[in-house]
Amino acid sequence: MRINRLLFFGINAKIRLILLILIAVHLSSSAQKESFSIKKTSFSSDKFDEFAPVFYKGGLVFCTNRNSGMADYSTSQNQGLLKIFYADTTAGGKWHNPRLLSKELKTKLNDGPVTFNGTSDTIYYSRNQITDERIKKILPTRNKLGIFYAVYDGKKWTKIREMRFNSEWYNLTTPYLSPDGTKIYFASDKPDGYGGSDIYYSQLKNGYWEDPVNLGPTVNTKGNESYPFMNEDGELFFSSDGHQSLGGKDIFVTKVHGAGWYQPIRLEEPINSKFDDFGIVMTADKNEGYFSSNRGKTIDIFQFRSDLLQVWFSEIQKKNQYCISISDTGSIQVDTMKLNYEWDFGDNTKVIGRSVQHCYPGPGRYKINLDLSDRKRGTPFLRKLSYDIEIVDFEQPFITSPDYAVIGDTVEFSGMKSFCPGNRISGYFWDFGDGIRGEGEKTGHAYNVAGEYEIRLGVRLRSIITGNAGKKAVTKKILIFATEQEKTAYLSGLPVARKVHTDIEKYPNVIIHSRYSAENDYKKEAIFQVEILRTSERTPLNSTFFKNVPAKYSVKEVYDAEAGIYSYIVDQHVSLMATYPAYNELIAGGYNNACVRIFVLTDPAEKELYVFERTYGLLTDSYFDASNRLVTNAYLMLDQVVLMMNKYPGIILEIGVHTDNQGLPASLQSLSLLRAQMIMNYLIDRGVNSNRMIAKGYGSTRPLTSNTTYLDKRLNRRIDFTILLNQ
Repeated sequence: MRINRLLFFGINAKIRLILLILIAVHLSSSAQKESFSIKKTSFSSDKFDEFAPVFYKGGLVFCTNRNSGMADYSTSQNQGLLKIFYADTTAGGKWHNPRLLSKELKTKLNDGPVTFNGTSDTIYYSRNQITDERIKKILPTRNKLGIFYAVYDGKKWTKIREMRFNSEWYNLTTPYLSPDGTKIYFASDKPDGYGGSDIYYSQLKNGYWEDPVNLGPTVNTKGNESYPFMNEDGELFFSSDGHQSLGGKDIFVTKVHGAGWYQPIRLEEPINSKFDDFGIVMTADKNEGYFSSNRGKTIDIFQFRSDLLQVWFSEIQKKNQYCISISDTGSIQVDTMKLNYEWDFGDNTKVIGRSVQHCYPGPGRYKINLDLSDRKRGTPFLRKLSYDIEIVDFEQPFITSPDYAVIGDTVEFSGMKSFCPGNRISGYFWDFGDGIRGEGEKTGHAYNVAGEYEIRLGVRLRSIITGNAGKKAVTKKILIFATEQEKTAYLSGLPVARKVHTDIEKYPNVIIHSRYSAENDYKKEAIFQVEILRTSERTPLNSTFFKNVPAKYSVKEVYDAEAGIYSYIVDQHVSLMATYPAYNELIAGGYNNACVRIFVLTDPAEKELYVFERTYGLLTDSYFDASNRLVTNAYLMLDQVVLMMNKYPGIILEIGVHTDNQGLPASLQSLSLLRAQMIMNYLIDRGVNSNRMIAKGYGSTRPLTSNTTYLDKRLNRRIDFTILLNQ
């Protein structure tokens, strides 16, 4: 509520009393704090202009025309002589008399405005491009403003250079360096702009300032935009007479949004006025700062303060949800008639299925395992996948409140679930969407009019590590109904809410700390092994522990030196399901800890044998004719075995031959042994020492499949090459 001061004191006492009562009633009826309080700085004069302040070493650097006449603070012409002054508060918090910042930076014409880098040892400033004797030889309209920079050596400003994109055809002025020092923003009346003067930026890359980029039509207008300033939150402030203003130039704020910018927002009164307001800067905590205005007799610098957190831009509050979907999409062939996919989600929940869904009770660290388990017994078969995950809430302030309420009800709002890791929250600030604001971690508010309101919660942050100030804000909508009946009717018509399950690989708030995948090993040279014992202590192969292992299996000791673990292997194959018969038989025989593991081959000989078996295949139908004689294909394959044996002279190789179940067991045993010896004899004839080979005929005792179909029988008629020893 404003009253003209001269008019107020020009009326009689009775009327003044009535006005004072009205003012008191107005003030007491409003629960709102003013967004800003302002006052003119003590060093601003009534005779000269002071404007465009920037922070520097405990004080302010600004432009002034002291002892120079009137100044033109636009970007167009060179009327008046602007100089760069400095005022500090290093003594008792009082402003010292302003003085010239530097004789080295002073020219015969206009100097300033300026901006500094983070360490205040490099200055970027605007000035006329020509300041020497050539001034007399050119037209004033050709002596444009440009941006220059200099370095402070501890005593004076040196190495004065101009920015490479200065031009004699247009002005570049009012520079401001971004907080991270990678961009410089400035105003220019370049002919490729949208109006009188536009705001541009140049990017610093590898020590090189790139060509200027126009901020685009969201920021720039047909009018004039200038005096950019960017705070640590990336909010860009600028002055404009082209956006909707209170009059003349007003100060606006915007921020990067996607590939563009948010629609600029005009700062509230009393910072903006019907006069020209421009050239704002603010402290890191955003509580106070300075700006320029010609609302007095001259252009002056005003200080502003705000006890409220100023939030202009916010994100829509994201809903924390803890439901995931996960699946096994690997290429390892699994017979689901024998094996189950069993997921353990690490919260005492297990689910069967190749693709499953699960909802966690809340954020936390969990271990997810996928095991293939035996359908008959439920015993573990193979560890397929393993995730160590952390589910976290979205990093955001968080509004806890009802989504629906009725006029007159006090709606409780809470920010207690705000999650801003790495920061301390020092304040909670609420905008209830109906023009009323509030503060506090918890608050309440009643609405007087039905409708949809957008609630905004902003929090003031302080980094635990750096101490830097910051802010974040979110919005959430709430529906207010005229009556409880309207609310009930509305809610009854809503569809039943369903939980959304997000793929764990795409869930933005799942952090996968580590992951094991058998599929990753399978893509390498790897085999599947049936393991019956894993221990840190060596167990002799003649131990009674192994006495119940069927004679058709050979126990092999494998030592992992890195882990210090001994593993005892009974069977191994290049395909997963080929290990199931041995696993099944060993579990039935009392080896309850038997399981299958995938083993990535590291030994060169074993890797070569693996590739060899994958390349040629080992079905006996390909290598023996009806009379059990080796055929041409067998010679090609066995010649490769000879090369391998010669390449690795320390190998002891087992040649195992298997049959299907068509015939008497004794006959099948003799047939398989005969074929194994025929293979061994061929290798001996090609020069391989007989002491390096063992021929074994297993007959039908170790089938891979059930022998129920022709294909099953064919798969069971096979040759196995196994390296027993590699010295």
